[in-house]
Amino acid sequence: MKKLILIAALSMVATGCAQQTFVMAPDEAEVTTEAPQHFFINGLAQEKEIDAAKVCGGADKVAKVEVQETFVNGLLRTVTFGIYTPRDARVYCKA
Repeated sequence: MKKLILIAALSMVATGCAQQTFVMAPDEAEVTTEAPQHFFINGLAQEKEIDAAKVCGGADKVAKVEVQETFVNGLLRTVTFGIYTPRDARVYCKA
């Protein structure tokens, strides 16, 4: 039982948060759209798209796009053994 708890604890520590940010304009911007993305089997052969230009009303109005896996998302991925792997996507538009 101790080994199982140790393995679970190490799995939790080994899984970290991740964030990818694509900055198109360094201006201050607010979150315009925040969309959770749901993947299965670690996202194997799956894609989710957000049209940032459509959200902001034009490609010139997009400030940045961000994709993040939070601690809670990593926890869900770990608990389900990678069957369910969520992440969050955000689009920031220029004011």
